[in-house]
Amino acid sequence: MKKKPFYPLFVALTFLMASHTTTMEAQSAMATKDLSEISALKNLQIKEPVIPNHSVKLTDFGAVSGGQVLNTKAFADAIEALTQKGGGKLIIPAGIWLTGPIILKSNLELHAETGALIKFSTDKDLYPIIKTDFEGLNTYRCISPVYGKNLENVAFTGKGVWDGSGEVWRLVKKSKLTEGQWKDLVASGGILNEKKDVWYPSEQYKMATESADQNVRSDLKTKEDFQSIRDFLRPVMVSIQNSKNVLFDGPVFQNSPAWNIHPLLIENLIVRNVTVRNPWFSQNGDGLDVESCKNVLVENSSFDVGDDAICIKSGKDKDGRDRGIPCENVIVRNNVVYHGHGGVTVGSEMSGGVKNLYVTNCTFMGTDVGLRFKSTRGRGGVVENIYISDINMIDIPSQAISFDLYYGGKSIAETLAEGGNTISSKAMPVNEETPQFKNIVMKNITIAGAAQAVFLQGLPEMNLENISISNLLVKADKGVTIIDGNGIKISDAKFDIKESNVFTIYNVKNSALKNVEINSTSPKAITIDGAACQNIDLTSSNLSKKTFIGETVPKKAVKF
Repeated sequence: MKKKPFYPLFVALTFLMASHTTTMEAQSAMATKDLSEISALKNLQIKEPVIPNHSVKLTDFGAVSGGQVLNTKAFADAIEALTQKGGGKLIIPAGIWLTGPIILKSNLELHAETGALIKFSTDKDLYPIIKTDFEGLNTYRCISPVYGKNLENVAFTGKGVWDGSGEVWRLVKKSKLTEGQWKDLVASGGILNEKKDVWYPSEQYKMATESADQNVRSDLKTKEDFQSIRDFLRPVMVSIQNSKNVLFDGPVFQNSPAWNIHPLLIENLIVRNVTVRNPWFSQNGDGLDVESCKNVLVENSSFDVGDDAICIKSGKDKDGRDRGIPCENVIVRNNVVYHGHGGVTVGSEMSGGVKNLYVTNCTFMGTDVGLRFKSTRGRGGVVENIYISDINMIDIPSQAISFDLYYGGKSIAETLAEGGNTISSKAMPVNEETPQFKNIVMKNITIAGAAQAVFLQGLPEMNLENISISNLLVKADKGVTIIDGNGIKISDAKFDIKESNVFTIYNVKNSALKNVEINSTSPKAITIDGAACQNIDLTSSNLSKKTFIGETVPKKAVKF
């Protein structure tokens, strides 16, 4: 790969202010400042990998196409030959190349040509257990099909396909398949749970799941302990850790055992022009999980996956707080997301913090949730300085914009099917385990069909703080729910909502609806309740005849 100049990033941030600002005046200033005047990262540049001018072909090392011969040694020998020369490009020609794990080295470009399919073996014995990180926790896992650590200058290029053979690793829920698909899956082997509505690859997998914290066994400590459940330890497909200058440009990544692409602790990461896909029913089949990375660009790519699509993370609970490294300086632009639990998601593993995230010009089509922010008590961490603009969503099955601080490991669709989001007025003590979301601006958002337009929910002890949504055009079944928020502003917005109630506001303070149009004529189009309400400004929206104020709301808390 030829040496390329630094890739300029012009990060737009509208909220560089004191972290404890809570007044409406400051919140308004945050939303209206010109981006070019306060861009703290205006001169940020992301360094692309520089690959030495050497190249070899996979077939030079005895590789055999056809998907029948294991080419693990050919990959290893080719990479070692390039490493001995200081690095270079490994050309993977058109064909089907069956292989076990590929171990990356520094100064390496893997160039999969058009027509190339790198198919990872379904023989789990080829994937030894290693100490690693999974779902934000320090644990043991089977080694990833593509694995590298402590590297510099790594690139994936070309138009070829990388396939993780995830079908042999994942459990499958009956509700996510057709009757015929389920019948074929059960006939293929594996084992069912007692209700016969979940398929597991093996009895070992099933037994391991019963004692797991979501997908991690926190009760096991040693490598020997984990050996007894190795079938359960499905890896992410591409794992690159603690490295610098990593590029993904062009290929297709698909069918991963767990997450698809997982950059962890990467400085200078570029993901562009890639296609990331998984079966829509794939458990934990995330697209791209950017964790504790610094200086990141994700652009011009498409995602169609079984879980969250573009995910921003920084570790989970104590392990994440002990690491203490945020995900920061991230640009996400010009991407399309089809199926997925979230188009762009922050969390729920955000215990190290997330800051300086800019999302723009993205389209979500049929994605369960468009913009998804999630966490829960116990995480800790601060998510701040988020700017989102020019987002188009259509046919969103649940919440187009969602902030859920009671996340329990399920998709929003599953949560709604079980009765909806948790609502609690009981405050807990604030400590290092309390998550915080603040200073977030969204503008120029179009929602053309959703079960619910906006769901904003903080914690009683730690409200969502300084959230601004402007230039919002909505057509949805349900409108907006705001719970435990401080400094929430929705302005220049038009709502076409099926239900007569458009806004439900509970325990909200220092907030405003400004120039908001709603189609409902109900006297309860807007309902406001909760003893913690104060300083809610509706003066500019002519909503007094459409607003119902509950008995617990303090007098003069709402202004018309």
